[in-house]
Amino acid sequence: MLVLRLLLALAFIAIVVSLGIYFLSGDKRYLRFSWQVIKFTIVLLFVAAILFAAGRIILL
Repeated sequence: MLVLRLLLALAFIAIVVSLGIYFLSGDKRYLRFSWQVIKFTIVLLFVAAILFAAGRIILL
């Protein structure tokens, strides 16, 4: 769980920084990067939730 919290914090920082740079420069690369970080984070959280649920079911 600590790793997930750290990953979530780093993803949040990356999204905020890339959106800030996008608003300052207007370059679409940073907007695309923040979208990719959001997608990757959602997928990773979904996989972690499935693994956590599977572990709870197996140990039950």
